This record gives sequence, structure tokens and C-alpha cells, in this order.
Amino acid sequence: MRRYLLKRLGQSILTVWFTVTAVFVLLRLAPGDPAVNYAPPNPTSEQLDAVRHEFGLDQPVLVQYLTYLNRLVHGDIGESFQFRQSALQVVLDRLPYTITLALAAIVVTALLAIPLGVWMARRGNTAPELGANIATIAAQSMPDFWIGFVLLIVFAVNLQWFPPSGFTSMSSIVLPCLTIVVLQVALISRLVRREMTVNLTAPYVTIARSRGVSERRLTWRYAFSNSSIPVVTALGTRFAAMLNGVVIVEVVFQWPGVGELVVDALQRRDFPLIQATVLVTVVLALVVQFLVDLLYPFMDPRVRLGQEATR
Repeated sequence: MRRYLLKRLGQSILTVWFTVTAVFVLLRLAPGDPAVNYAPPNPTSEQLDAVRHEFGLDQPVLVQYLTYLNRLVHGDIGESFQFRQSALQVVLDRLPYTITLALAAIVVTALLAIPLGVWMARRGNTAPELGANIATIAAQSMPDFWIGFVLLIVFAVNLQWFPPSGFTSMSSIVLPCLTIVVLQVALISRLVRREMTVNLTAPYVTIARSRGVSERRLTWRYAFSNSSIPVVTALGTRFAAMLNGVVIVEVVFQWPGVGELVVDALQRRDFPLIQATVLVTVVLALVVQFLVDLLYPFMDPRVRLGQEATR
């Protein structure tokens, strides 16, 4: 256990370092001068130089990078160019909205996708299953922004059942959540169907059926139990991705989460804010993946942390 934890910690540190380094380099390679966005209108070269000096952008890139790493080690991510306050605090203020949206979406996805996938596996090669299969493929093919606009026009503009944008009440989460769920249900349900189809035709299920085990118990206690690890892994991966900010959905519905924040920061070339957003979200994603790994031994006793027992 200790060796596993140390190994995961080392991997996480390397992942964080590689990610923040890649973001730092790519931001500096991107065209455009951040000083232009924060200088007075029609700035002179002296005014631009003053802004660059204030933000530390007049230093060589290597010096900027080493300064950034040194501050990062001491817990200082930097001050947002735009908000003139701690970039980390700006991100943390927006993070609860993204976490709320991600939690709602992943819970609804699990509640819909797992029963649907099991049902599709049980009804294989039938007309209803074919219809459900076509529907899930179609849902996978539709882009998020198109689904969002359709839901926005129908339920917010025409029917006026839900707020069109922002966060005014808990009903504001419905349309962004549904926009995310459509694709996620399609993806997860097809995964559940594939895993369940394999396990329902496995020899151990056939033997259990010959012994008189009920179909309900065969489905959930036997087949789904052995399908749970890839399903939980997929749900954890999707949840981690949502924590990184469902950018398109947040922009369409003006949801005040980190996705909308990072789009605005990119437009304004707010380097510290972009770096803080990436750092926070990558750490959250690593934590989620680690928690998912810890669930494996509880779902299958044959699994050990870091390795799987021979079947």
C-alpha cells in the first residue's frame, strides 16, 4: 500500500509539472502581446513597456519560468492580470459552479446510462434494442453546442420553463446538465451494453442459470458485478473531464464556472489565471482518478492496488 501510494504521488507530481510546463510554454509561444490588453487606449511604447515590467513579461522566458516554478512551490500561483487579485482565489470562486454542474451531470448519467445499457444487453438483437442503439449513436454524433442551442430555444425561449443563462436558481442547472448528459448517457450506456453482453454470455452465467439462479440475480449480482470496474472507470474519467470545465456548455449557457472563466482569460491573455485554472483542474482530475482506483478492490476482491490478481 505504501509503495503504491508513493508511486502514485510521484506520477501525480510529474503529471502536474509536465502540464503546467506545457501550458506555460504554449502561452508564451502563442501570438499576441498581453500588455496590449491592459495598457491604456492607443498606448505608447513606454506604456506597453511599463505594463510588461509590472507583469514580469519583460524578463527572458527561462527567468519567467523559473520564477513561476519557485512561486508555485511556495503556494503562490500569481496575480490575475485582469482581476488584480490572487489567480487561485478567482478560480476557487468559480470552481463550486463547475463542481455542482459536473456532479449533477454524472449522477444523472449513471442513473440513466446503467439501466439503459443493461436493458440493451438483455434485449440484444431485438427491434427495441436496435432503436435504442440507433438513438445512442445519434446522440454521440450531435455536438454539445447544437444540443445546447436546441434545448435553449425550445425550453428557455419558446416554453420558458427554465432560465436561458447564468445561475439565478437551481432550475438554471437543468438545461446545461441535460446538454452534457445526452452525450454522456450515449457513451456510458454503450459501454455498459458491451460489457454486459460479454458477461451475460460467459460460462459462469450459463452454469449459474442451469442451477436455477433468477435472471434478475444473474443480471445484477453476477454480470453487472463483473462489468462494474470498466463502467466506474469510465464514469470517473468523464467526471474528471467535466471538472476541467465543460467549456462549450458553460459558454452557451453563460454558466459561471471555470470553463467560461478560462475562455475569457484566453481572450484577454491573462497568463496567471489560465495557469491557475489548469493547475487546479489537473489536481482535481488526479484526485478523482485516485479515488476511482481505491474503489476497485471493493468492487472486485481479486484486484489489488497497482495490480490485478490472476483470474
